[in-house]
Amino acid sequence: MRCQAVLQLAVAIVVLITWLIAINSFDVQEKARHILGVNVIDQITLKIKTATTPEPKCRLSRVCPPDHFALRINSGAANVVGPKICFDGKIIMSHVLNNVGPGLNIAVLNGENGILEKCGYLNMKVGNPEDILAYLKEIKPGMIVLVASFDDVATKMTKEMTEVFVGMGSTLIKSVKHRDSWVFAGRAGTETRSLFEKHAVNDEKTNIYESWPEMVEVGGCLPRTQTDGHKP
Repeated sequence: MRCQAVLQLAVAIVVLITWLIAINSFDVQEKARHILGVNVIDQITLKIKTATTPEPKCRLSRVCPPDHFALRINSGAANVVGPKICFDGKIIMSHVLNNVGPGLNIAVLNGENGILEKCGYLNMKVGNPEDILAYLKEIKPGMIVLVASFDDVATKMTKEMTEVFVGMGSTLIKSVKHRDSWVFAGRAGTETRSLFEKHAVNDEKTNIYESWPEMVEVGGCLPRTQTDGHKP
């Protein structure tokens, strides 16, 4: 009986100590909330969640898998609003950045690490076709190429230029006509059909902007360029 009484007393002491610790911990949290004016526990939980849960990039609905780049390309709207190109969570071309113009707006990126090599626009209304073709042919195999139309891309377009885009994976470039809207993401040196391409036809019956069709956009996860030194 005496042993049982001692055991009960010990249990009671442990329960009491646990209760006191819990009360003190609660008091500390409450004091911290009072001093800081925030819910400390919720803030810590939010920070942990933010640190461990990646957010989708370029307004995508999901996070891209490893060895993929997030992208979103918007064509221009008529000849008023310039195109926008987002890559790996960063806007690299837009009207706001003042680096877009009429014609083909192109961003060329390293296919392995996603580093921007160059970007700019090729004026397809008054540009020199030879210079435009030379620019396109200089793009090295394996490079990621993102393209957005603005105003018109067909006036100076030649068969040789379209073949360059076909070699990047385009299947619609040969159908692009005067003032059509067109966006495309491909890879130089491959004829594998790109999944990131859209085309809107300039048709007076369906145009949204008088002499121009609707704006078009594509978005998704583009695989990195794979080499012997970089495998998934």
